[in-house]
Amino acid sequence: MFQYHTAPVTAFAQNCSIVWCDETLEAAIVDPGGDLERLLAEVKKRGLTLKQIWLTHAHIDHAGGTGELARRLGLPIIGPHPGDQFWITGLPEQSRMFGFPAAEAFTPTRWLADGDTVTVGKCTLNVRHCPGHTPGHVVFHSPEAKRAFVGDVLFAGSIGRTDFPQGNHQQLLDSIAQRLWPMGDDTVFIPGHGPESTFGEERRFNPYVRNT
Repeated sequence: MFQYHTAPVTAFAQNCSIVWCDETLEAAIVDPGGDLERLLAEVKKRGLTLKQIWLTHAHIDHAGGTGELARRLGLPIIGPHPGDQFWITGLPEQSRMFGFPAAEAFTPTRWLADGDTVTVGKCTLNVRHCPGHTPGHVVFHSPEAKRAFVGDVLFAGSIGRTDFPQGNHQQLLDSIAQRLWPMGDDTVFIPGHGPESTFGEERRFNPYVRNT
């Protein structure tokens, strides 16, 4: 069975999630933006073995700790989509610009594309490419658990910013309507910031996407 724990990290309160298979206790970490010692303590507390890093996109608050974590523990970096290469290359500059600890650029072990899957232990999640916030943004979806890790595509009551380089507002709305809504109104999503919600709740009440 698929399990997860979400912990806000960095000054931007970015939701980093530890996901694991409760049969094998093998785990992946989604968007380790920083505060690595606290995240590793959460892994240890649950008796998990960290096997992979999964990235939704490469903004500093989501990917800032990735290079160091991968290097220290010898972990493969899975994702995002190649459209975010320029954000990865610019991580050291992003860290200086936003006052974050120095971030390392890295090369993902495996880039992701729409329709791919990722697996931890005996649990498999589907990958959807959802550009708009960044061109290479991806989302991880577990149909069995009815959970989706959506990064900065969608929030409770809001949507991701599109005023960063290569952001695109219409593309973001299309990603939400074409890639997220078909996952089902009862799917709970874990956003990059703030509380969880369901797609049904956002379709009904979120002013940015009610008509998509």
